This record gives sequence, structure tokens and C-alpha cells, in this order.
Amino acid sequence: MKNLLLLRHAKSSWKEAGLSDHERSLNARGKRDAPTIGKLIAEENIVPDHVASSSAIRARMTTELVLGACGYQGEVAIIDSLYLAEPQAFVEVLSSMPTDHDRIMAVAHNPGIEHFVEELSGHYEAMPTATLVSLELQIDSWADIELNATARILNVWRPKEI
Repeated sequence: MKNLLLLRHAKSSWKEAGLSDHERSLNARGKRDAPTIGKLIAEENIVPDHVASSSAIRARMTTELVLGACGYQGEVAIIDSLYLAEPQAFVEVLSSMPTDHDRIMAVAHNPGIEHFVEELSGHYEAMPTATLVSLELQIDSWADIELNATARILNVWRPKEI
């Protein structure tokens, strides 16, 4: 059995003129919400074994703030294909993860991350910024991950509800 944590990046800023979407950073709310999620991860004892993040600045900033607050000490894989990824891109990234990682966290973007949760579990979950979804997958190896609506949503945490 594997556990997957899916985190939508925290709230980003639209105020920096001339920046591409990929280069946008977090705004004040995002910088506040990300550590809140990190503390929750530590309190719930669900610190991941491995983390993969979109290469977008807002996702990388979210990842750094969350991991700093939860005490994660491992490496972070920065993966370009998680930027605006659709469900199949998530599958391709996760299926290459080592089997010895039982809990992986991926940090990415809407609408793809919501679609991925829905295709994995068969249930739609709204994922405003900095929302964390924990899923249980009935697989022994990440290579076996499929979009077959059999994953079980264990919990959903939205910053406004914490």
C-alpha cells in the first residue's frame, strides 16, 4: 500500500508585471498558508519519504515553506512536467519513483491536480490554493499506479478550514 500527498501550490501574486506564469511567486497569504500546511503534516505524522515539485517558482516556494515547517530533510525532485500537468503526466512521474518510498508528496497546479485526484479516487475535491489531499493507493509499487478510481481519499485539508 502507498500513500500519496497531493498539494496545490499556495496563493501566488499577480502583481509583478512582466513575469511569465512560470515565474510568479507567492503573495503574503501564500507565504502564511504554506507553513500552516507543513505544521499540519508534522502534527498528522505524514511527513513524506520523497517530494516532487513542479518547476514553477510558486510551487517551489510552497514546497520550501511546507517542508521547512514539517521537518522533512530529504531531497526535492524539481520536475518540469508537473508544471500545469494533466493526470497522465502525474502517473508518468510517480510510476518512476522507487518502491521503497511509501509516502510521496507532489506539489503542482490546478486544474490538473484536481483532475488527478478525481481520476485516482473517483471523487471530485475542490482544491483551492495550499490544499493538501492524502490518498491511499492499493499498490505495492509506484510503477503500478493507474487512473482507475480505486484510490481512497484519507483526508483533505484546506487552509481556510484549519
